[in-house]
Amino acid sequence: MKTILNMSHITKKFGKGHNEVTALNDLNFQVNEGEFISVIGPSGSGKSTFLTIAGGLQSTTSGNISINDIDFTSLPEKKRAKIRFDEIGFILQTSNLIPFLTIEDQFTLVAKVKKEKVNKDMLDNLLKSLDIDHLRNSYPSDLSGGERQRVAIARSLYNDPSLILADEPTASLDTEHAYNVVKLLVKEAHDKKKATVMVTHDTRMIKWSDRVFQMEDGTLKEIHDF
Repeated sequence: MKTILNMSHITKKFGKGHNEVTALNDLNFQVNEGEFISVIGPSGSGKSTFLTIAGGLQSTTSGNISINDIDFTSLPEKKRAKIRFDEIGFILQTSNLIPFLTIEDQFTLVAKVKKEKVNKDMLDNLLKSLDIDHLRNSYPSDLSGGERQRVAIARSLYNDPSLILADEPTASLDTEHAYNVVKLLVKEAHDKKKATVMVTHDTRMIKWSDRVFQMEDGTLKEIHDF
């Protein structure tokens, strides 16, 4: 089984001197293709820092990260940005939609950046599976917070990434849509061999996980009974 994300001896510190805080402490973590992994832990335990470092949105203090056997930490930023766009689907707590584009045009823009035509079948299937097909001609300001989050999830999956990093993807959703989103992410992981990591504080959402980790003192400890 191919390892998609490999994090080796990752340390992340903030501040200096007596104000220094260690957010991640010699952390080691791997996720393979086709795996759906959940990371749980209380607020402030380092879950979001872990996820943004895994995707190269923050730099490490020390340690190495590889994505698809490419040493991600040593690349110049331009090449790191290309790998982020091509290989990683981010689902962040804020939807980061472009306000002056309709929902459908959000995906048209992704296709233009990739210099491809819009994959209509994939787009239609994603919008229908997330119950937002009727919103394709709306603007982000017309949508509720939960609807914007589902659009952001669809956009992250549309690029067909090999690695999906989801930071509290169900936080703004009602229970039914939250379950549907997690089950969709699990299906993407298993059926399309995507490596998926979901950070969440909602333990109801981890029941479909292949593995679950607890964030404690800046390290990850696998939980076998969940």
